[in-house]
Amino acid sequence: MLVPSKLNVAVLTPWWRMLFPSMRQVRQKFTATRVDNVEAETDRQLQTLGLSRVISPGQTVAIPAGSRGIANIDCILRTIVRHFQNLGAKPFIVPAMGSHGGGTVAGQTSILTGYGITEDFLGTEIRASMETVIVDRTPQGIPVHFDRHAYEADHVFICGRIKPHTGFVGEIESGLHKMMLIGLGKHEGAKIYHRAIQAYSFMEIIQSVSDVVLEKCGVIGGLAIVENAFDETGRLEAVAPDDFLTREIELLKLAREWMPQLPFREADLLIVERIGKDISGTGMDTNIVGRKFNDHAATEGDDTRIKRIFVRDLSDGTHGNGTGIGIAEFASQRALSRVDWNITRINAITGGHPTAAMVPLAWETERETLEHALQTIGLVEPHEAKVMRIYDTLHLENVWVSEAYADELLNRDDLELIDRPTPMRFDAAGNLEPVSAEKLIKS
Repeated sequence: MLVPSKLNVAVLTPWWRMLFPSMRQVRQKFTATRVDNVEAETDRQLQTLGLSRVISPGQTVAIPAGSRGIANIDCILRTIVRHFQNLGAKPFIVPAMGSHGGGTVAGQTSILTGYGITEDFLGTEIRASMETVIVDRTPQGIPVHFDRHAYEADHVFICGRIKPHTGFVGEIESGLHKMMLIGLGKHEGAKIYHRAIQAYSFMEIIQSVSDVVLEKCGVIGGLAIVENAFDETGRLEAVAPDDFLTREIELLKLAREWMPQLPFREADLLIVERIGKDISGTGMDTNIVGRKFNDHAATEGDDTRIKRIFVRDLSDGTHGNGTGIGIAEFASQRALSRVDWNITRINAITGGHPTAAMVPLAWETERETLEHALQTIGLVEPHEAKVMRIYDTLHLENVWVSEAYADELLNRDDLELIDRPTPMRFDAAGNLEPVSAEKLIKS
C-alpha cells in the first residue's frame, strides 16, 4: 500500500479542518469635526454668496444630485431648493452621475429615490434625461458635454462632496469639478473624459473642461461638502465660481486629513461585508484598501498593503452595480449572484476600468473560499494570518482584527479593545455568521 507523502497529506486535508484565526473587535478613536445643524449651516453658507444679486424672479436653477451616499444629502438639497425658492427662482434637480444606474433615466431616478431625493420631499421637480448638449471643445479638441436640462436653465448651482478620488491623483480629485465634468456630462461626457485621460493628465482635463463649463453653462456657485471619519457632515462651504479651483484644492487637503483608515497598514486578508457605488466609485475606496494604482497589489503610492480581499455582499443602494468586485481576489456566491453584469459592464467600460468588473474566485461556501484565500498569502499559517474585517470603507470605526495583531494593539491609544478573541464562526451552511451593520458601524 502506498503511503502518502507529507505534501500529499497537506493537499488532501479536508477544508473543514483548517484552523482559522480568532478575531476580536476594536474601536478606532477618530477626532472629528461635525456640523450639528446641517440645514441651518447650509442656509447660512448660501447667504454668503449674495445670490439675490444674480437671480431674477421666475428664473430657473438646475441643481445636480449625484449617485454617492453622501450624509444628509436629501436635507442639504432641500435647503438649497428652498433658498432659491425664497429668492423667487424656480429650482429643479437633475440626476448627475455619469453612467451610474445603467446610464438610463429610470436607473438614475431610482438611485435618487433610494437616497430620499424625491419631488415630494424636495418640493420641486426632478428633470431626468440622458441627453447632453456639446457646448464647446477644449483646446485639446475634447467635446464638452453638459446635461440638456441644466444647459437650458437660466442658472446652475453645483453641489458635491470633496474627497480623494479612487483612481485619479492631483490637486483636485473628486468634488465640484468632477460633478461639472462627469456628473453633468452624463454617460456621453463620462465616456469621452475617461478616454481622454489616456492622452492627457486628469488636471489638464479638469481645467480645460471646467473652464468651458464655468464660462458657458451659467454656473453661479457651489456648495462643497466635506465628511469626517464617521461618514458625517464635517464641513459645508459655499463657493463662488471664480473660487472653485483654489477652494477645492484646499478642501481636498482637509478631506484627505479627515479620511478614516484601517487600524493597521498591512493585512494578509481583508474581509469586506459589502461594496457598492453608493459607498465608493470603485465599490470600496481604493485609498483605504491600498489598490488605487494597481487593482491587486499595493504600490509605493499606497499607504496600505493588503495581500487578499474577500467581498461578502453588495449594498442595496448600488442597485446591482458591482463595479469594484474585480478588485477583490475572492467573493461569496451571494455577492456574485447580486451583480447586474450589464450595468456593471457599462460602468466599468465608461470609466475605462474594465478590470473592476472582472469576476473574483468563489466556492460554494464562504468557508471554502476563505480556506483557499488563506492558502495564497505566503508562508504564514492560516490561523496566524493578519486578518481584518470591516462593514465597508465608509464605516471604519469598528473593525474586527485577528490575534496576529496582538502585539501591535499594545500602547495604541487610538484603539479601544471591545471584546476578547473568539473563533471565526460559520453557520450550518458554511458561511460566516453575519455581524449586524449596527454593530460594525457603531456599538
